[in-house]
Amino acid sequence: MRLYGLKTCDTCRKALKALPQASLVDVRADGVPDELLAKALATFGDALINTRSTTWRGLDEVARQAPPLELLKAHPSLMKRPLIVTENELFLGWGKETQAALGSG
Repeated sequence: MRLYGLKTCDTCRKALKALPQASLVDVRADGVPDELLAKALATFGDALINTRSTTWRGLDEVARQAPPLELLKAHPSLMKRPLIVTENELFLGWGKETQAALGSG
């Protein structure tokens, strides 16, 4: 199981603590593989981009109009976190549904 997020993100740290078998991939340092980003965008749509983030608020209107994959490649911290990848499923965020699905709620 891989957890894509930021090592400084409180939510990612909570998820990592609850999922000791998961390994953290820091999206700022290591990025997210293109195929995974495309699959996550197809699965979660606009929810993949965190429009409440400091990074989003720092973008001008022109930058915000870029295609989602381009935005996420240019600004990995725009991705809602964590993105959790198991052998056959993707989970976004660390809400009650994700916690229950992963047996840590």
